Amino acid sequence: MSDAPYRIVYMGTPQFAVPALEALLAHGEEVVAVVTQPDRPKGRGRKLTPPPVKEVALAAGLPVLQPKSIRTDEFLTEIRGLRPDLIVVVAFGRILPKALIELPRHGTINVHGSLLPSYRGAAPIQWALINNESETGVTIMQMDEGLDTGAMLLPGAIPIADDDTAASLAVKLAALGGRLLVEAIDRLKAGRLPATPQDDALATLAPPLCKEEGVIDWRKSATAISGLIRGLDPWPCASTLLDGNQLRLFVPRVVAGPATEPPGTLCRADRGGLLIATGQDYLLVGEVQLAGSKRLTVDAFLRGRPLEPGLRLG
Repeated sequence: MSDAPYRIVYMGTPQFAVPALEALLAHGEEVVAVVTQPDRPKGRGRKLTPPPVKEVALAAGLPVLQPKSIRTDEFLTEIRGLRPDLIVVVAFGRILPKALIELPRHGTINVHGSLLPSYRGAAPIQWALINNESETGVTIMQMDEGLDTGAMLLPGAIPIADDDTAASLAVKLAALGGRLLVEAIDRLKAGRLPATPQDDALATLAPPLCKEEGVIDWRKSATAISGLIRGLDPWPCASTLLDGNQLRLFVPRVVAGPATEPPGTLCRADRGGLLIATGQDYLLVGEVQLAGSKRLTVDAFLRGRPLEPGLRLG
Protein backbone atom coordinates (compact mmCIF):
# COMPACT_ATOMS: atom_id res chain seq x y z
CA MET A 1 0.00 0.00 0.00
CA SER A 2 1.26 3.45 -0.90
CA ASP A 3 0.72 6.17 1.71
CA ALA A 4 1.43 8.93 -0.80
CA PRO A 5 -1.48 11.37 -1.05
CA TYR A 6 -3.49 11.39 -4.23
CA ARG A 7 -3.69 14.51 -6.37
CA ILE A 8 -7.44 15.08 -6.37
CA VAL A 9 -9.70 17.43 -8.29
CA TYR A 10 -12.82 17.86 -6.17
CA MET A 11 -16.14 18.75 -7.81
CA GLY A 12 -19.05 19.73 -5.57
CA THR A 13 -21.42 22.58 -4.87
CA PRO A 14 -23.98 22.52 -1.99
CA GLN A 15 -23.61 21.99 1.75
CA PHE A 16 -24.00 18.24 1.21
CA ALA A 17 -20.60 18.26 -0.53
CA VAL A 18 -18.74 20.06 2.27
CA PRO A 19 -18.08 17.13 4.70
CA ALA A 20 -16.49 15.01 1.97
CA LEU A 21 -14.10 17.84 1.04
CA GLU A 22 -13.24 18.38 4.70
CA ALA A 23 -12.66 14.64 5.11
CA LEU A 24 -10.22 14.59 2.18
CA LEU A 25 -8.24 17.48 3.63
CA ALA A 26 -8.17 15.96 7.12
CA HIS A 27 -7.03 12.67 5.57
CA GLY A 28 -4.02 14.36 4.02
CA GLU A 29 -4.95 14.03 0.36
CA GLU A 30 -3.67 16.71 -2.01
CA VAL A 31 -6.70 18.56 -3.35
CA VAL A 32 -5.17 20.39 -6.30
CA ALA A 33 -8.36 22.25 -7.27
CA VAL A 34 -12.00 22.57 -6.34
CA VAL A 35 -14.53 22.90 -9.16
CA THR A 36 -17.92 24.30 -8.21
CA GLN A 37 -20.89 26.07 -9.74
CA PRO A 38 -20.77 29.84 -10.36
CA ASP A 39 -21.98 32.18 -7.64
CA ARG A 40 -25.76 32.66 -7.79
CA PRO A 41 -28.04 35.51 -6.71
CA LYS A 42 -29.93 34.64 -3.52
CA GLY A 43 -32.39 36.21 -1.15
CA ARG A 44 -34.63 39.22 -1.61
CA GLY A 45 -31.67 41.42 -2.46
CA ARG A 46 -30.50 38.92 -5.12
CA LYS A 47 -26.95 39.28 -3.85
CA LEU A 48 -24.37 37.05 -5.54
CA THR A 49 -23.65 34.23 -3.10
CA PRO A 50 -20.84 31.65 -3.37
CA PRO A 51 -21.65 27.94 -3.06
CA PRO A 52 -20.85 26.43 0.36
CA VAL A 53 -18.04 24.33 -1.15
CA LYS A 54 -16.34 27.45 -2.50
CA GLU A 55 -16.33 29.09 0.92
CA VAL A 56 -14.68 26.04 2.51
CA ALA A 57 -12.17 25.73 -0.31
CA LEU A 58 -11.10 29.36 -0.11
CA ALA A 59 -10.78 29.14 3.68
CA ALA A 60 -8.44 26.17 3.17
CA GLY A 61 -6.40 28.05 0.56
CA LEU A 62 -7.42 25.81 -2.33
CA PRO A 63 -7.66 26.95 -5.96
CA VAL A 64 -11.30 27.31 -7.00
CA LEU A 65 -12.61 26.94 -10.55
CA GLN A 66 -16.14 28.05 -11.48
CA PRO A 67 -16.51 27.38 -15.21
CA LYS A 68 -19.73 28.27 -16.98
CA SER A 69 -19.30 25.04 -18.94
CA ILE A 70 -17.31 21.89 -18.20
CA ARG A 71 -17.72 20.68 -21.78
CA THR A 72 -15.08 22.85 -23.41
CA ASP A 73 -11.61 21.98 -24.64
CA GLU A 74 -10.24 24.80 -22.49
CA PHE A 75 -11.64 23.33 -19.27
CA LEU A 76 -10.46 19.82 -20.13
CA THR A 77 -6.98 21.16 -20.86
CA GLU A 78 -6.97 23.02 -17.54
CA ILE A 79 -7.89 19.88 -15.58
CA ARG A 80 -5.37 17.78 -17.52
CA GLY A 81 -2.68 20.27 -16.55
CA LEU A 82 -3.41 19.59 -12.87
CA ARG A 83 -2.36 15.95 -13.36
CA PRO A 84 -5.04 14.49 -11.06
CA ASP A 85 -4.81 10.91 -9.86
CA LEU A 86 -8.51 10.99 -9.13
CA ILE A 87 -11.57 13.18 -9.59
CA VAL A 88 -14.09 13.12 -6.75
CA VAL A 89 -17.65 14.32 -7.44
CA VAL A 90 -20.21 15.09 -4.74
CA ALA A 91 -23.48 16.79 -5.74
CA PHE A 92 -21.74 18.91 -8.36
CA GLY A 93 -24.94 19.58 -10.28
CA ARG A 94 -23.91 18.84 -13.85
CA ILE A 95 -23.37 15.68 -15.90
CA LEU A 96 -19.68 15.11 -16.66
CA PRO A 97 -18.48 14.35 -20.20
CA LYS A 98 -16.72 11.05 -20.86
CA ALA A 99 -13.38 12.74 -21.60
CA LEU A 100 -13.36 14.30 -18.15
CA ILE A 101 -14.51 11.15 -16.36
CA GLU A 102 -11.70 9.10 -17.90
CA LEU A 103 -8.96 11.72 -17.54
CA PRO A 104 -7.39 10.73 -14.16
CA ARG A 105 -5.37 7.52 -13.93
CA HIS A 106 -7.77 6.19 -11.27
CA GLY A 107 -10.86 7.55 -12.99
CA THR A 108 -13.67 9.50 -11.35
CA ILE A 109 -15.66 8.47 -8.29
CA ASN A 110 -18.93 9.83 -6.97
CA VAL A 111 -20.43 10.03 -3.48
CA HIS A 112 -24.13 9.26 -4.10
CA GLY A 113 -26.79 9.66 -1.41
CA SER A 114 -28.56 6.32 -1.75
CA LEU A 115 -27.97 2.58 -1.67
CA LEU A 116 -27.60 1.98 -5.37
CA PRO A 117 -29.13 0.80 -7.62
CA SER A 118 -32.07 2.32 -5.71
CA TYR A 119 -32.76 6.02 -6.22
CA ARG A 120 -30.56 6.99 -9.11
CA GLY A 121 -30.89 10.67 -9.87
CA ALA A 122 -30.94 14.16 -8.42
CA ALA A 123 -33.13 13.73 -5.32
CA PRO A 124 -32.36 10.36 -3.69
CA ILE A 125 -32.68 11.61 -0.10
CA GLN A 126 -36.08 13.18 -0.68
CA TRP A 127 -37.56 10.20 -2.50
CA ALA A 128 -36.38 7.73 0.15
CA LEU A 129 -38.41 9.73 2.68
CA ILE A 130 -41.40 10.22 0.38
CA ASN A 131 -41.53 6.45 -0.12
CA ASN A 132 -41.21 5.82 3.63
CA GLU A 133 -38.08 3.70 3.39
CA SER A 134 -36.76 2.39 6.70
CA GLU A 135 -33.11 2.84 5.70
CA THR A 136 -30.96 4.55 3.13
CA GLY A 137 -27.27 5.27 2.79
CA VAL A 138 -24.39 6.36 0.62
CA THR A 139 -22.68 4.54 -2.23
CA ILE A 140 -19.17 5.37 -3.40
CA MET A 141 -19.32 4.54 -7.09
CA GLN A 142 -17.31 4.75 -10.28
CA MET A 143 -18.70 7.34 -12.63
CA ASP A 144 -19.65 6.62 -16.20
CA GLU A 145 -21.73 8.52 -18.73
CA GLY A 146 -25.04 7.20 -17.38
CA LEU A 147 -27.24 8.59 -14.62
CA ASP A 148 -25.65 7.02 -11.53
CA THR A 149 -25.20 3.75 -13.42
CA GLY A 150 -21.51 3.15 -12.70
CA ALA A 151 -20.09 0.24 -10.72
CA MET A 152 -20.46 0.30 -6.94
CA LEU A 153 -17.28 0.54 -4.88
CA LEU A 154 -18.29 0.98 -1.24
CA PRO A 155 -21.81 1.24 0.23
CA GLY A 156 -22.83 2.25 3.73
CA ALA A 157 -26.34 2.16 5.24
CA ILE A 158 -28.07 4.09 8.02
CA PRO A 159 -31.61 3.85 9.43
CA ILE A 160 -34.14 6.57 8.72
CA ALA A 161 -35.64 8.00 11.90
CA ASP A 162 -39.37 8.64 12.16
CA ASP A 163 -38.75 12.38 12.48
CA ASP A 164 -36.10 12.69 9.78
CA THR A 165 -36.62 15.34 7.11
CA ALA A 166 -34.71 15.83 3.88
CA ALA A 167 -32.61 18.41 5.72
CA SER A 168 -31.74 16.27 8.75
CA LEU A 169 -31.14 13.14 6.69
CA ALA A 170 -28.86 15.03 4.31
CA VAL A 171 -26.65 16.06 7.24
CA LYS A 172 -26.32 12.43 8.36
CA LEU A 173 -25.62 11.15 4.84
CA ALA A 174 -23.10 13.90 4.09
CA ALA A 175 -21.09 12.93 7.17
CA LEU A 176 -21.32 9.24 6.24
CA GLY A 177 -20.22 10.08 2.69
CA GLY A 178 -17.07 11.78 3.99
CA ARG A 179 -16.14 8.75 6.09
CA LEU A 180 -16.80 6.30 3.27
CA LEU A 181 -14.86 8.41 0.78
CA VAL A 182 -11.59 8.33 2.69
CA GLU A 183 -12.07 4.63 3.42
CA ALA A 184 -12.59 3.99 -0.29
CA ILE A 185 -9.42 5.91 -1.16
CA ASP A 186 -7.42 3.91 1.37
CA ARG A 187 -8.77 0.70 -0.13
CA LEU A 188 -8.01 1.96 -3.64
CA LYS A 189 -4.39 2.64 -2.67
CA ALA A 190 -4.15 -0.87 -1.21
CA GLY A 191 -5.69 -2.48 -4.30
CA ARG A 192 -8.68 -3.67 -2.26
CA LEU A 193 -11.55 -1.76 -3.82
CA PRO A 194 -13.41 -4.15 -6.13
CA ALA A 195 -16.03 -2.72 -8.46
CA THR A 196 -19.45 -4.39 -8.45
CA PRO A 197 -21.72 -3.73 -11.44
CA GLN A 198 -25.22 -2.53 -10.63
CA ASP A 199 -28.22 -4.73 -11.37
CA ASP A 200 -30.26 -2.51 -13.66
CA ALA A 201 -33.35 -4.65 -13.04
CA LEU A 202 -33.38 -3.42 -9.43
CA ALA A 203 -32.85 0.24 -10.27
CA THR A 204 -35.29 2.95 -9.21
CA LEU A 205 -35.19 6.65 -10.08
CA ALA A 206 -35.12 9.79 -7.95
CA PRO A 207 -35.97 12.59 -10.39
CA PRO A 208 -35.73 16.28 -9.51
CA LEU A 209 -38.56 17.65 -7.40
CA CYS A 210 -41.09 20.25 -8.47
CA LYS A 211 -43.51 22.36 -6.46
CA GLU A 212 -46.55 20.56 -7.86
CA GLU A 213 -45.50 17.35 -6.11
CA GLY A 214 -46.03 19.06 -2.76
CA VAL A 215 -49.84 19.33 -3.07
CA ILE A 216 -51.30 17.01 -0.43
CA ASP A 217 -54.00 14.52 -1.42
CA TRP A 218 -55.83 13.86 1.85
CA ARG A 219 -57.34 10.67 0.41
CA LYS A 220 -53.94 9.03 0.81
CA SER A 221 -52.88 7.41 4.07
CA ALA A 222 -51.41 9.39 6.95
CA THR A 223 -48.19 7.42 6.50
CA ALA A 224 -47.90 8.43 2.83
CA ILE A 225 -48.65 12.08 3.61
CA SER A 226 -46.15 12.09 6.47
CA GLY A 227 -43.45 10.79 4.13
CA LEU A 228 -44.29 13.50 1.61
CA ILE A 229 -44.12 16.27 4.21
CA ARG A 230 -40.78 15.09 5.58
CA GLY A 231 -39.30 14.43 2.15
CA LEU A 232 -40.15 17.92 0.89
CA ASP A 233 -38.86 19.74 3.99
CA PRO A 234 -37.18 22.25 3.49
CA TRP A 235 -37.99 22.43 -0.26
CA PRO A 236 -40.37 22.59 -2.05
CA CYS A 237 -42.55 21.86 1.03
CA ALA A 238 -45.83 19.95 1.17
CA SER A 239 -48.92 22.11 1.34
CA THR A 240 -52.69 22.23 1.40
CA LEU A 241 -55.27 25.00 1.12
CA LEU A 242 -56.75 26.83 4.09
CA ASP A 243 -59.60 29.12 3.03
CA GLY A 244 -58.02 29.37 -0.42
CA ASN A 245 -54.53 30.21 0.92
CA GLN A 246 -51.51 27.93 0.69
CA LEU A 247 -50.63 26.38 4.05
CA ARG A 248 -47.36 24.48 4.31
CA LEU A 249 -47.22 21.64 6.82
CA PHE A 250 -44.27 20.36 8.85
CA VAL A 251 -43.41 17.97 11.71
CA PRO A 252 -46.02 15.29 10.98
CA ARG A 253 -46.88 12.30 13.13
CA VAL A 254 -49.19 9.42 12.27
CA VAL A 255 -51.98 8.80 14.78
CA ALA A 256 -53.49 5.36 14.35
CA GLY A 257 -57.23 4.99 14.30
CA PRO A 258 -60.05 4.56 11.80
CA ALA A 259 -60.80 8.03 10.46
CA THR A 260 -64.58 8.42 10.31
CA GLU A 261 -64.45 12.02 9.05
CA PRO A 262 -63.97 12.84 5.35
CA PRO A 263 -60.28 13.10 4.34
CA GLY A 264 -58.90 16.57 4.95
CA THR A 265 -61.21 17.33 7.87
CA LEU A 266 -59.62 19.22 10.75
CA CYS A 267 -60.61 17.20 13.80
CA ARG A 268 -58.68 19.08 16.46
CA ALA A 269 -56.68 22.31 16.64
CA ASP A 270 -54.82 23.10 19.86
CA ARG A 271 -51.31 23.54 21.23
CA GLY A 272 -50.69 19.84 20.56
CA GLY A 273 -51.07 20.35 16.81
CA LEU A 274 -53.58 20.01 14.00
CA LEU A 275 -55.23 16.59 13.90
CA ILE A 276 -56.42 15.90 10.34
CA ALA A 277 -58.37 12.97 8.94
CA THR A 278 -56.82 11.12 5.99
CA GLY A 279 -57.74 8.17 3.84
CA GLN A 280 -56.22 5.93 6.53
CA ASP A 281 -55.51 7.01 10.11
CA TYR A 282 -55.02 10.59 11.27
CA LEU A 283 -52.14 13.01 10.79
CA LEU A 284 -50.97 15.28 13.60
CA VAL A 285 -49.10 18.34 12.30
CA GLY A 286 -46.79 20.27 14.63
CA GLU A 287 -45.72 23.28 12.53
CA VAL A 288 -47.31 25.32 9.73
CA GLN A 289 -46.50 28.23 7.45
CA LEU A 290 -48.94 30.42 5.54
CA ALA A 291 -47.63 31.74 2.23
CA GLY A 292 -45.66 34.93 2.85
CA SER A 293 -45.42 34.30 6.60
CA LYS A 294 -42.96 32.67 8.97
CA ARG A 295 -42.91 29.01 9.88
CA LEU A 296 -44.57 28.64 13.28
CA THR A 297 -45.54 26.00 15.80
CA VAL A 298 -49.24 25.27 15.63
CA ASP A 299 -49.58 26.74 19.12
CA ALA A 300 -48.10 30.08 17.98
CA PHE A 301 -50.11 30.03 14.74
CA LEU A 302 -53.43 29.50 16.52
CA ARG A 303 -52.87 32.49 18.77
CA GLY A 304 -53.15 34.72 15.72
CA ARG A 305 -55.60 32.63 13.74
CA PRO A 306 -57.86 30.23 15.66
CA LEU A 307 -59.19 27.31 13.64
CA GLU A 308 -62.46 25.51 14.28
CA PRO A 309 -62.67 21.71 14.07
CA GLY A 310 -64.76 20.54 11.16
CA LEU A 311 -63.26 22.76 8.46
CA ARG A 312 -61.93 21.04 5.36
CA LEU A 313 -58.38 21.48 4.11
CA GLY A 314 -57.42 21.21 0.47
